[in-house]
Amino acid sequence: MPITYEPIATTTANGSVSDISFTSISGSYTDLILVIAAKVGSGSYNIRWRVNSDTGTNYSYTTLSGTGSSASSSKYNNQSSPFLNDYGYLDTTWANMIAHFMNYSNTTTYKTVVSRSNNANNGTAAVVGLWRSTSAITSIDLTCIFGATTANFSAGSTFTLYGIKAA
Repeated sequence: MPITYEPIATTTANGSVSDISFTSISGSYTDLILVIAAKVGSGSYNIRWRVNSDTGTNYSYTTLSGTGSSASSSKYNNQSSPFLNDYGYLDTTWANMIAHFMNYSNTTTYKTVVSRSNNANNGTAAVVGLWRSTSAITSIDLTCIFGATTANFSAGSTFTLYGIKAA
């Protein structure tokens, strides 16, 4: 049986927001796919994510990145919000990202998020994140940030959430 991606919601930034939220996510899918095409006006930023407004240190993540001539990896434990992207920073060039929230509605397992990003100026990156909770994911919050500095997503940046239909 083919896998069916069903669009749940799309948000397009107008240039004046640094946060994007998807709320009231139905539990009727097996997985969620988040597709992002975004950039910022200046500087280099990451996208951090949180689910269900959980600001505790219940997240961990591992980054893998490369430029074609070098590669690196890092591991972070007990974080309050992990990255969706690492070396594939958001900057003034359009970057593409896709994040897979696996088993998001399962209430017996922790939630794994695998994301991939690329940017022509900065290379590519893969990030594997873990939310250490058995709660179903009902909301996803994204923030454009580097260190403690936030930036607005450029006008036209698009964020689309899809649900994978149960077979």
